Amino acid sequence: MVGNHKQWHEKLPLALLGYRTTVCTSTSAPPYLLVYGTEVVIPVAVEIPSLRIIQEAEFNDAEWIRSRYEQLALIGRKKMNAVRHGQLYQNRISKAFNKRVKPRQFAPGQLVLKQIFPHQDEAKGKFLPNWQDPYMVHRVLTGGSLILVEMDGEIWLKPINSDTVKI
Repeated sequence: MVGNHKQWHEKLPLALLGYRTTVCTSTSAPPYLLVYGTEVVIPVAVEIPSLRIIQEAEFNDAEWIRSRYEQLALIGRKKMNAVRHGQLYQNRISKAFNKRVKPRQFAPGQLVLKQIFPHQDEAKGKFLPNWQDPYMVHRVLTGGSLILVEMDGEIWLKPINSDTVKI
């Protein structure tokens, strides 16, 4: 919150406002209400009028409706700008990621090594190999899945993700 510990005094009023307007679990009321007997009017409530502020300021209905409509339109525009900004950000991130991705194509009959996962029986220690015996690609499925065949001709019925094999 504060970049420099020497600037704590600048943030103290905001921290105290937050503390004084938050409901305490022991009393089920904010400290401000217990001291002054009324709810606190926070700066946001003054800028975006609530019913209480309108009654105190004695706005007429037409003026209140116009100002409220302007605020809602502004919120809608800000929301659309945020959505557009998020989409542009996602596009930039995906483009940067996809630049580094190297597509791997597998073909039936190709020899591959399968990764050994820590939960498998073959994973006994950290100095043993991380890849299992060579397998042959039997079939390439959509979405990057492979059906493998062991070297003795036994076909695995369960597909495996192509990310867990290497040529």
